[in-house]
Amino acid sequence: MPQRPADQFQKTRRLVQYAFLALNLWIAAQFLLWVRAFEHGRTPLVARPAGVDGWLPIAGLMNTKLFLTTGHIPTIHPAAMVLFLAFCAISLIAKKSFCSWLCPIGTLSEHLALLGRKLFGKNLHLPRALDIALRGLKYLLLAFFVVFIAAMSVEALTDFLSTPYGILADVKMLGFFRHLGPTALLVLAALAALSLVVEQFWCRYLCPYGALMGLLSRVSPLKIRRHVALCTGCGKCARACPAALPVDKLLQIRSAECTACMRCVSSCPTEGALQFSLPLAKIGTPLPRYRRALTPTAFVVLIAALFCGFVLAARATDHWQTHIPNAVYQQLIPNAGQLAHPGLQ
Repeated sequence: MPQRPADQFQKTRRLVQYAFLALNLWIAAQFLLWVRAFEHGRTPLVARPAGVDGWLPIAGLMNTKLFLTTGHIPTIHPAAMVLFLAFCAISLIAKKSFCSWLCPIGTLSEHLALLGRKLFGKNLHLPRALDIALRGLKYLLLAFFVVFIAAMSVEALTDFLSTPYGILADVKMLGFFRHLGPTALLVLAALAALSLVVEQFWCRYLCPYGALMGLLSRVSPLKIRRHVALCTGCGKCARACPAALPVDKLLQIRSAECTACMRCVSSCPTEGALQFSLPLAKIGTPLPRYRRALTPTAFVVLIAALFCGFVLAARATDHWQTHIPNAVYQQLIPNAGQLAHPGLQ
């Protein structure tokens, strides 16, 4: 039985994870400097990084509805929509890889689980019935946001985004993390502790963004596929799967829980038994072969092309930055802490 060469998927994925995490940290640092300049009455020495809008998925969903309804790209937080659509496109084409390759929260969650295995020897797998019930929570949260935004009129969405609260949604988000209260600290500590014990607790059970990416990923033509004739039935792939999917029993992984992390592929001891590929096709050999199985490099190129394509297109058409005068920010940001959600006023 041919043995597979040393796998490069996990090394490549780690590099991509760390690069994207570093990018987010750089954006956060620049955004903090930009905000603090206004808080102290100074002209900022750095520009507002539009990439911070990637942390505003609700604004991205709102702007997407406005774009689909009116045909015009909103001018406030347009990058939120651009990044939202980019991540949706990645999920449609390359499975739910945003969660395991790009998302900083997913990277943090994965490393907390790794720490948990070092501390306790293993991660806990919840009973199947409880696991399925808890997984439904993220879909309920997703349904809540989708139904709520779908029910809002174009005028209501436009008015909300144009309020001081809507304009400073990014500043309010930063303020939440800068001034964590006791309740928020307790919730974050609980989620971190649960992530040590149960791998990807937040991602698996509570993240509505991941729920949407998973639903979109079901139509992706690229999937983990098992070559029955080469499979030895060792079960290493199923044990390696963070979503506890029965990889060793399926011909292809259709589940919305598959994040294309490739840990099953990396754990397989037999070359070609598991591949991330397009549908199989016979090509003149006694055994069916998978055509166009993606290598780690090809997969990274695919993700990068989709991500950069959306960003560069938005920059080229001037739909990336929020063009609000500094004078408006100078007036609003010093009082951002006193701004309440319009619906709560």
